[in-house]
Amino acid sequence: MIGKTPNDKQGNLFLPLLKDMLDPRRPLYKLANKIRWEEFENKFKKLYREDFGAPSKPIRLMVSLLILKQIENLSDEDLVEKWAENPYYQYFSGETHFSWKLPCDPTDITYFRKRIKKSGVEKIMQVSIQIHGNDGTEKVVCVDTTVQEKNITYPTDLKLHKKIAEQCIKISSREGIDLRQSYKRTIPKLIKDQRFKRNVKTLKKARKSAKKLKTIANRLVRELERKLPLSKLKKYEDKIEMYKKVLEQRKCDKNKIYSLHELNVYCIAKGKEHKKYEFGSKCGIAMNWKSGIIVGATSFSENIYDGKAMPEMLEQIERLSGVAPEIAIGDRSFKGEKYVGKTEVISPKVLGKKATISEKRKMKRYFRRRAAIEPCIGHLKNDYRLRRNYLKGTLGDDINVIMACAAYNFKKWINKAVRLFVSILFFNLKTKIKCFLMIKNENCA
Repeated sequence: MIGKTPNDKQGNLFLPLLKDMLDPRRPLYKLANKIRWEEFENKFKKLYREDFGAPSKPIRLMVSLLILKQIENLSDEDLVEKWAENPYYQYFSGETHFSWKLPCDPTDITYFRKRIKKSGVEKIMQVSIQIHGNDGTEKVVCVDTTVQEKNITYPTDLKLHKKIAEQCIKISSREGIDLRQSYKRTIPKLIKDQRFKRNVKTLKKARKSAKKLKTIANRLVRELERKLPLSKLKKYEDKIEMYKKVLEQRKCDKNKIYSLHELNVYCIAKGKEHKKYEFGSKCGIAMNWKSGIIVGATSFSENIYDGKAMPEMLEQIERLSGVAPEIAIGDRSFKGEKYVGKTEVISPKVLGKKATISEKRKMKRYFRRRAAIEPCIGHLKNDYRLRRNYLKGTLGDDINVIMACAAYNFKKWINKAVRLFVSILFFNLKTKIKCFLMIKNENCA
């Protein structure tokens, strides 16, 4: 059943109310009162049954945990521990009294993400845009693409072949199949031979051991497929087909598998000198030209050309902000079509001799401001968990990038509240000093 947020307005003799304990001028306190939590209640209550099962955790609690996780750059386990220590976190989650208990099990956050899916996370981002008022409804946006890397090791054929052999051994022991040879001592020796493989003296030995390891993996897959009964073979059919594809793939093949537990990962080359290849998913970011609020965050299941990614990005911007942008400013990777629907796509190019001075200045102003999206993406990666995606599957890709951008917008509002709070304190201090000096001068006179 739907869990209800506590709404105990009556005081308690032993437990004071959180709103009486905390400083109402703190940014997180103000943000808790600014967000319209009833929108999440109306949106997500359709995902629960009111007449079946035990009461779930309150919707406000789970949504607030998702927001705090991204803002504070915490894992699910650390977030739950910090929540029990921080009264401002608890007030933000809708608690009326300070609680010593953990809000939920860390796995409940995972289940809630899967329950609300991409549409529910987009609702959180939509609210993060709406709290900025008219600043979130600009008609000129800056767009760019980046890569969110998946939480996988750097893929090599040797690692994949080793994992296939180990998983085949685990399946055989689980199903009670006697293998002709387990290779439990041979595989570690072959991996050990790969050390210093770039050395001329050990190169031949390393190549020979890598080839032998691939032969062992092929042999174990065939034996497993041969000895599994038909009833259990259907259970592991997809895995065995995946193992075969990995063992058959070559260097220049397309749609390669780079990880056995993340099949949707693809290789992206963005031309970076320090990192030639990145393994994850491409995502598009759209930011308002003046205010710097992120109004679009899209993850793509394929490594598509940036110009072809523009229609999906513009559709999401209109869906979240309610305004269709008139101008989208991108870098040279967006060259191609000049119009996507009614939106004009502008990318750097050499203006002709007939271009006026005002047109040149306008383009220069546009592209100078467009460069502001680069540090914005840097903040998303370093502060809001976009550098490495720990969520599984294509759904995890969508949720991670959208929640990172929503947290960026909430943090932007918090920074404004902090600046206002500091300016008020400074003004009060300044007036007190003036009054003190005036009184001192009168006493001296």
